[in-house]
Amino acid sequence: MTIAEKIQTIFPRVIDIPEHLLKDIPFIQAGYLINGELRVWDGPRQQVFSPVWVTNNTDPEPFLIGEYPLLTEAHALEALDAAVVAYDHGRGLWPTLQVADRIDHMERFVFRMIEVKEQVVRFLMWEVGKSFQDSTKEFDRTVKYINDTLAALKDLDRTSSRFAIEEDIIGQIRRAPLGVVLSMGPFNYPLNETFTTLIPALVMGNTVILKPPKHGALLYAPLLEAFCQVFPKGVINIVYGEGRKMIPPLMASGKINVLGLIGTSKTANALKKQHPHPNRLRCVLGLEAKNPAIVLNGADLDLAVKECVSGCLSFNGQRCTALKILFVQADIVDVFLEKFVAAVNALTFGMPWQEGVVITPVAEKNKTDYLAALVSDAVELGANIVNSSGAMVCGSFFFPAILYPANPEMRIYHEEQFGPVIPVLSFKNVSEPVDYMIHSNYGQQVSIFGTNPDQIASLIDPLVNQVCRVNINSQCQRGPDTFPFTGRKDSAEGTLSVSDALRVFSIRTLVAAKQTDLNKKIITGIVRDRKSKFLATDFIL
Repeated sequence: MTIAEKIQTIFPRVIDIPEHLLKDIPFIQAGYLINGELRVWDGPRQQVFSPVWVTNNTDPEPFLIGEYPLLTEAHALEALDAAVVAYDHGRGLWPTLQVADRIDHMERFVFRMIEVKEQVVRFLMWEVGKSFQDSTKEFDRTVKYINDTLAALKDLDRTSSRFAIEEDIIGQIRRAPLGVVLSMGPFNYPLNETFTTLIPALVMGNTVILKPPKHGALLYAPLLEAFCQVFPKGVINIVYGEGRKMIPPLMASGKINVLGLIGTSKTANALKKQHPHPNRLRCVLGLEAKNPAIVLNGADLDLAVKECVSGCLSFNGQRCTALKILFVQADIVDVFLEKFVAAVNALTFGMPWQEGVVITPVAEKNKTDYLAALVSDAVELGANIVNSSGAMVCGSFFFPAILYPANPEMRIYHEEQFGPVIPVLSFKNVSEPVDYMIHSNYGQQVSIFGTNPDQIASLIDPLVNQVCRVNINSQCQRGPDTFPFTGRKDSAEGTLSVSDALRVFSIRTLVAAKQTDLNKKIITGIVRDRKSKFLATDFIL
């Protein structure tokens, strides 16, 4: 069967789907969490259709996998009130709890989370079309992220458990929470990326309103009970609905202290403008990127092709860290393209549960139309689709398209495609890709492929001031989670890594006193008798 023939018959009949994957499908999500109460919604609900379509002996059509509540503005504001009361200007139970006790709560949550792993992974696969294998990896990576965060918090607290004496001033410096956090994650990593803001926000003592992503809402249903039973009331509130209706009133209230958003700069900018006290609002944002690869003469082309294919097409390129434009030195572009096309056409594509599948249906509604428009625009302006069946569409499935030669007049040169369309350009002088990055609106990462240390060094120095991570002979990526993850320009605000995230969701606060006999006596008495949770020398092992 040719690639084109396989694409046209890619979607299964329902009876051909493995039975264990259809457990709980369709799932009617009626619960939501406000102020420590699991409530049942009997109002309007949003239907959820999977990127995986079905045929049922007809033309492919969307597959209904569930529904979730469409709560109202009033419910969002009720969740806000609950979070505000639970924080109580920093006097609430959670923000004043000792670090060891907050860690204990989170460890109990992880235990409960693991109990529902199977259901969460299954919903994740159905909702965003991610392969079952990668959905499982996302869950496991999230558990590891939580455990690593708790280990980092213990280290941070150990450092803070001692007193400093400078210039006859006694001081103890600790990190304190910021207040009420609004946490919103993306559809492409609806569990992991959402938790990279949610978890550090919680363990640092903030209270949180979580709005699950539009694509990736059902997977939170199995976790609601654990959130409800593990955390004090009002500390975590989970609401569902249309973001454009629910979120603006929250921001306009002025009661949100931190916006934790993984999404687009357009959304972030609109939300920030709605806050009446911008100087009181801290933003932790992971936004768009247009990460380039630069393939130099003398590069190991087999390695470069392997890394670029994975970098461009892991989860269909629906990642901010994906490689989204390839600059290849002119002398090797023909050989590179030949190898690259062969590698792309050899990728396994199909349904998320199939073994070894790489290319699956794209998650967003009407995404194939957007990608097709990018390809049409590029072709009209001189590009060729250099791989057979490139840009071929069947329902929600879009076969990867390699476009060459791309040029600055094309939309694909500037826009973040967030999908399996790969523009390739040739260059003679390395100043060309450097100039591209200088003038780009984005500044997350770059990948450099080469073997000449002098060549690579000459690129590293200018590029570290354009992006926040330079990868040598490897694709762009987020991990390991202990490394800083951020970006310049419109790509990020704040740094998300295990230790950095703890800092961005908190602020350094200190208690200080002149080194007098009276003050020594006061401080010693407070510490010895454990009268304060802040001013203390308890050491977490």
